[in-house]
Amino acid sequence: MEDGHELAVARDEEEEEAAPLVSGGPGAAAVVRASSHTRDLHLLSSAFLFVFLAYHAAQNLQSTVNTDENLGSVSLGLLYTSFTAFSVVGSPVVRRMGSRRALVLGTSGYLLFIAANLVPSWYTMVPASLYLGFTASIIWVGQGTYLTSAALSHARDNNLPEGQTLGNFNGEFWGMFASTQVIGNLISLALLRDGKDGGSVTGKNLLFVVFLGCMIVGIVLMCLLSKRDEKGNNAPTHSSFGAMMKYIVVPLKDRRMILIIPLIAYSGLQQAFVWAVFTKNIVTPVLGISGVGGAMAIYGAADVVCSLVAGRLTSGLHSATSIVSVGAILQAVVLFWLLLFYSPMGGLLGAAVPLFIGALWGVGDGVLNTQLSALLGLLFEDVKEAAFAQLKVWQSGAIAVIFFLSPNITLQAMLILMAIALIISFGSFLLLTLVVEKPSTIIS
Repeated sequence: MEDGHELAVARDEEEEEAAPLVSGGPGAAAVVRASSHTRDLHLLSSAFLFVFLAYHAAQNLQSTVNTDENLGSVSLGLLYTSFTAFSVVGSPVVRRMGSRRALVLGTSGYLLFIAANLVPSWYTMVPASLYLGFTASIIWVGQGTYLTSAALSHARDNNLPEGQTLGNFNGEFWGMFASTQVIGNLISLALLRDGKDGGSVTGKNLLFVVFLGCMIVGIVLMCLLSKRDEKGNNAPTHSSFGAMMKYIVVPLKDRRMILIIPLIAYSGLQQAFVWAVFTKNIVTPVLGISGVGGAMAIYGAADVVCSLVAGRLTSGLHSATSIVSVGAILQAVVLFWLLLFYSPMGGLLGAAVPLFIGALWGVGDGVLNTQLSALLGLLFEDVKEAAFAQLKVWQSGAIAVIFFLSPNITLQAMLILMAIALIISFGSFLLLTLVVEKPSTIIS
């Protein structure tokens, strides 16, 4: 009897030890959490893919399609001015609403902007641009906050280096995001292929209806994201507007942020250069408006590859310095070649030149997107909402400058401005690497 009793007890003990592995014990919970983090990364990346394949393609066409009194360029200038002004409220809105709800709200402005392009006029485009500036400040702070939270949680749950995990998560996100330029512009190329004038009004309207459908898919995907508790970090809650504003400007008291701001601003300048200057002054004279989609698709493809590779190679500030150096050198080569040697040419070689320039420029954009996002999440984890708000303040302000300047200055003057900005920003970033940061402070 005693032997039978002992055997029964032993079986019970074995079943108790095995139970956690079968029915949701700590090990299973860790697997579920890890799966949740990567699932949210895939959902977030896919949602932005659908939203921005529509928006980027529409944005690329503004300076060449809505040409009445420079409606397209002025609307985008107002959009990014609004974006700059409202970026200071993006951080508190995200903290109050939570990043998931903020992402959904932020998408509404992009939906309205695409709809306004169906009936483009000063009465539709200007209000839509101003509202999009407000919602863009929310969606981008929400994106940076949500992605950083998911990456750091994934690293801690799986005992992975935080720097490498942030690089991997940002690499996937920005790789998917860069592919918007490929897919969206191929759609534009297909629907506006009839002639160099950009196709008929019917073709343009069909294009924007397709883009509206993409927006709706993106919103649905954002609604499927898991809720994340960003208030679990060390960032304080704010009981007054004054306290909220102090939190927003906290990163500006850190010399690391001061040294990285010039590179942030340049990242905005180089994006707007592609949208407002490259498409109008380099692509359109050679390939026509219908060729803008193809050139930007090449640009986007290079951006995708570079984002994925750069994300995988990121481990901290010093690896980021090497990666940023490659992108900066390539963009410097493009700027000085355009400034000193370029002139439009006919034939097959002439048509290939804008495509080649777009590919080189896309490498630089992929580098800046992945490295800036990863480093801000790593260097300013305790105030990440405020840090990403600063990213968008300086980035969107720089973009607005280009859209307002581009109709009023020559291509040569714009190239000189870009070259000076690149030299200053890259020098400041090197100073951050060589003088301020020690490897042990940012590499997990």
